[in-house]
Amino acid sequence: MSVSDKTMFEIYREADYNRAFRFLFYTELEEHARDEAIARAVAGDTILSGFIADERREEARAVIEAILAQLNDLDEEEADAVTDETVRARLEPFLIP
Repeated sequence: MSVSDKTMFEIYREADYNRAFRFLFYTELEEHARDEAIARAVAGDTILSGFIADERREEARAVIEAILAQLNDLDEEEADAVTDETVRARLEPFLIP
C-alpha cells in the first residue's frame, strides 16, 4: 500500500482543564488550520496514532467518533484508566500495520 492510499490519524487527550478526548486525520487538515491542530495534539497526551486505509476512512471515522463520545462521558478516574490497547482493539479492523 502506498503512502497516498492511507490516512495518518491520532487520538489524543487534551492537556488543558477539560481533558477532552479528540482525534484528527493529519491528511485532512486545511493549510490555514494545520499548525494549530497539530500544536493542540502535540500538547495533549497521545492515546493512539497510526494509519487507516483510505477506502475504510469513513467507517473508521464513525468508530472513532463513537469511541470518543464514550470516552468523553467517563469520569476523570475512569478516563485516566483508558489505555491504547483498549482503543486499538476497537479500531483493529481499520488499522494498517
